[in-house]
Amino acid sequence: MRKPTLAIAVAAGLAALTAAAAEAAEVNVYSYRQPFLVEPLFKAFTDRTGIEVNVVFAKKGLIERLKSEGAASPADLVFTVDIGRLHDAAKAGVVEPVRTDALAANIPASLRDPDGNWYGLTTRARLFFVSKDRVPEGGIETYEQLTDPEWKGRICTRSGKHVYMVALTASMIAHHGKEKAEAWLAGLKANLARRPQGNDRAQVKAIHAGQCDISIGNHYYFQKMLDDPKQKPWADSVRVVFPNQDGRGAHVNVSGASLVKGAPNRANAIALLEFLSSTEGQGIYARVNGEYPVSAGVGGPETLAAFKADTLSLARVAELRGEAVRMADRVDYDG
Repeated sequence: MRKPTLAIAVAAGLAALTAAAAEAAEVNVYSYRQPFLVEPLFKAFTDRTGIEVNVVFAKKGLIERLKSEGAASPADLVFTVDIGRLHDAAKAGVVEPVRTDALAANIPASLRDPDGNWYGLTTRARLFFVSKDRVPEGGIETYEQLTDPEWKGRICTRSGKHVYMVALTASMIAHHGKEKAEAWLAGLKANLARRPQGNDRAQVKAIHAGQCDISIGNHYYFQKMLDDPKQKPWADSVRVVFPNQDGRGAHVNVSGASLVKGAPNRANAIALLEFLSSTEGQGIYARVNGEYPVSAGVGGPETLAAFKADTLSLARVAELRGEAVRMADRVDYDG
């Protein structure tokens, strides 16, 4: 069934590389992603194609920089994390659509923009870290159970207006409607052990310290804590739970990329996108970064098992982000 699609994808990839040869042998990337996360992928692409990848890293301000540079921008691609930031780049008018058979074959429709303005390249599950000592196996299995009375004073989270929490709340709106989702967020707040603070790892540290028993976090922090001698005791104190496995599946977000409007090295940029979505590129993401691939058939990180992911379109999640932020304000989640 996939053979014709694969043949088309291979042909498209070869066409992109041929076109790239007519340009300078480089591609320029603006990236919010940390260097150690993307450099192994860019090196593999260069080794395979001879196309050099030049990268500008920044923690913030890249969209504003693209707007300021306009048509004179040297950037070809922008890399970021979270569906919200990808959506914001498209809304700002600094990226342009791109569609190829390879990208369509490699990346599920729910993880790419219907108009081709952005593509998810890896997924990250928003899961539970639970105390091994104080939460029994099977004690909590769904996002909806976070509001159960038994968890009162036992949950830690980061700010309700952080992009990761906003995306999760947006997914709850999509699945349950505004009224029920707001009741859920208010119920979650009522069960917090402390005022929202810190990042995902800080919540696991709080579980280790006995301040709470359950936290919500992205899956890849588990491996990062295991690899850090100081943080390994935190990771050892918790068990990972993928929520809603008997239902819609765990909420996922993405890291992804967009083609910059007027990219000077357009063919090279498309070739890089296609490489990152290929079996080789997806395998590097899983091995080096501990991220879950978007492409079917490519294994995930060794530390964590495969899981059932929610197939809700992330484009829909992006549309509901504004309502999710207003909801966090209405329930005074961070107060």
